[in-house]
Amino acid sequence: MNVVADNSTRSRSGPAGVSVRRKWHSRLVQSFPVQLLLGLSVAVILPAFVRWDIGVVTEINPGQYPSMIGTSIAFMLGLLLLRRFSRFPGVQGSGYIVPCFLFTFGILVAVMFFWRIGFARSQIIGSFGMSIIWCYIVWYVNRLQRTPELAVVPFGSFRSLLEHSGGVKLHVLELPTLHGVRADAVVADLRAEYPPEWERFLAYCALAGTPVYHMKQVSESLTGRVRIEHLSENTLGALIPSPEYVAIKRILETAAVLLASPILVPVGLFTALLIRIDSRGPAIFRQERVGYRGEAFTMFKFRTMRDEPDGPSFTQALDPRVTRVGRFLRRYRFDEVPQMINILRGEMSLIGPRPESIELSRWYDNEIPHYSYRHIVRPGITGWAQVQQGFAAEVEDVTDKLHYDFYYIKHFTPWLDLLIVLKTIHVMLTGRGSR
Repeated sequence: MNVVADNSTRSRSGPAGVSVRRKWHSRLVQSFPVQLLLGLSVAVILPAFVRWDIGVVTEINPGQYPSMIGTSIAFMLGLLLLRRFSRFPGVQGSGYIVPCFLFTFGILVAVMFFWRIGFARSQIIGSFGMSIIWCYIVWYVNRLQRTPELAVVPFGSFRSLLEHSGGVKLHVLELPTLHGVRADAVVADLRAEYPPEWERFLAYCALAGTPVYHMKQVSESLTGRVRIEHLSENTLGALIPSPEYVAIKRILETAAVLLASPILVPVGLFTALLIRIDSRGPAIFRQERVGYRGEAFTMFKFRTMRDEPDGPSFTQALDPRVTRVGRFLRRYRFDEVPQMINILRGEMSLIGPRPESIELSRWYDNEIPHYSYRHIVRPGITGWAQVQQGFAAEVEDVTDKLHYDFYYIKHFTPWLDLLIVLKTIHVMLTGRGSR
């Protein structure tokens, strides 16, 4: 949750009774430069110093200095990833400490190995361990800080915010003053009409240095969903996501699929053989789906259900049509592997809104306003809605899922894509939400 103002040592009041409590130690712990400088000392310099100081080595390894430079970069990138991820709702930072540094230090080892750069193994291992320890210390200290508290102005759509107050304390104001109210920021529906005294109150808050946030902004930060009333730049920013990142993402995903194909192809052939042995019918299931810019395409999956002509168009909980092999494939999401073909053909992406069948897509489009806007990006094998919500079929559930899709489109960045990848790995290992 990033809507809480930074605190400092000063305190001041405005005409509306606005007081800004400043805590220097809180700001110091949460400061990125402080975390970076102290972290580099702990994660990079300390392992090298201890090794030299206790006399483990009598001469410097030629790879020591390149290793120190590399581990410094790996630590900084890992810390940056953690801070980027913490901006997204539903993210518990402690759960991503190890994956982030496994990712950055893994890249470091790969670069040094393939480019034949000499390295000190003890430096890399020690820095990796100390990076994790340092970030857990920072996380624990931050956790001891009090829960963020927000003052809510009781006009407009403020009641909808009260339904999603996880991680913060909300205080609905009765009078246009913060006297006696402990609040780090003020939340208001800035599209609502206010009496003059409340207008002055919001102005005084801003003058006194207390942040005033739009209710929609805070709701998105708490829920990870974007509710669309109308397509406008005030709601989603530019209607078309960054074309530069669209192109880069397409190149990277195509390269990733090609690099993984020597493993995926033989495993896929073996899986297809198991499906044919387990039940009658083709190993690959094909279905027309609505994809990028509303164009239809044929999506491929491993068949996980008996080949029957009748039945509902979507999978039900504990669906009896699912085969034994299919239940395993669904649990660990391995039935989606053939969609790598769709990625190579430019019809799908690794990450994006999940494509729906033509029949369901037409139904949703008639029932849900702006549903077709989700086709502005390529559909994906996994996505923000899948890792946050899971399966959805009814209109009410699909509407919530659509809000997650809009959030993804609005925050269409490599940071969110990488977070979805990590969350997807967790879903695959646990089997959460499978049908």
